[in-house]
Amino acid sequence: MTTSTNSPIANIPGMTRIKQLIAEDPVGAWDKAWKENVTPWDAGEVQPPLRDLVEQNQVPLPRSGRAFVPGCGKGYDAIFIASSLALDTVGADISPTAMQAAREYLGTLPPLPNGKVEFQTLDFFEYSVPNNERFDLIYDYTFFVAIPPARRPEWARKMADLLKPGGYLITLMFPMDQSKDTQGPPHYVEYEHYEEVLGDRWEKVLDEVPKNSMPSHVGRDRLAVWRRK
Repeated sequence: MTTSTNSPIANIPGMTRIKQLIAEDPVGAWDKAWKENVTPWDAGEVQPPLRDLVEQNQVPLPRSGRAFVPGCGKGYDAIFIASSLALDTVGADISPTAMQAAREYLGTLPPLPNGKVEFQTLDFFEYSVPNNERFDLIYDYTFFVAIPPARRPEWARKMADLLKPGGYLITLMFPMDQSKDTQGPPHYVEYEHYEEVLGDRWEKVLDEVPKNSMPSHVGRDRLAVWRRK
């Protein structure tokens, strides 16, 4: 697997190793990366666009109910969603090592003032919940770009199945500057790729280039919020 040398992603430490792992074992690669501590996506903090979205009340996000964060890694954003929106939040990842790291990180924090978080090791595409347990909010940060593009329509169907009608899907899109020959992960992505697979079951309620981003993300990310019809 190769990445264009014109892409900034190609120069991120660890990306070559991640591509090697995925070429060898597409499913187990993520856990191996966590075990080897090759996790360039681990920001160490909440993503600023998510923080601004919530704290500035840009969208009437739910303030009770349940949230889901697939591909949550160490759980910074999942924990923030639980504490700031008072949502009982499921942070999920296919890597058991990541989920153990998330639980250990949560254990270093004071008790959450609102909501609660649980971390589950699971395969997003195999995950399901009863209709009466569907989520009020789902947050996707870089999960969409990590999966093979051929599975993006399946991603959209699963999002619709997991989210209640009227619920919100937050998509923080990054990186938006990959070249088209990028084989990933992360894979080449455009805003339209989200819109195409989500289709007419969703209403877009916010679409913006974030005013505040991680220093390495400035000008390279985009935030969209969708409401499930």
